[in-house]
Amino acid sequence: MKINGYEQRLYKEPIKRYCKVMALKKDPELIEKYIEAHDPLHAWPEIRQGIRQVGILEVEIYILNNKLFMIIDTPLDLDLDKAMKELASLPRQAEWEKFTELYQDCEPDASADEKWQYMDRIFYLYD
Repeated sequence: MKINGYEQRLYKEPIKRYCKVMALKKDPELIEKYIEAHDPLHAWPEIRQGIRQVGILEVEIYILNNKLFMIIDTPLDLDLDKAMKELASLPRQAEWEKFTELYQDCEPDASADEKWQYMDRIFYLYD
């Protein structure tokens, strides 16, 4: 629940975090269907398995209206660009991209890297 925060998995070693943003079409019905497609009952198991297979530790997607914010956590030594290319080549990944394209406010046939734009960190408080 958002007012109570979200529990995070702890790792025994430092990790890298990537943050990306994307917009959905401004259609409440499509937004609800996109959310449903990502819930535990409807998310395609091959997509979840592929994310793990390429070495990504965690992926979280948050939503506000039609704006999506994605967090990707990886081991320090993972090359995310290489991992994403490998992910794109896995079974059903292209089908998943085509399916989710129906909801996304992106150019038709855009790659995942073209849809999801990196965000720059402007503040952090660790020490």
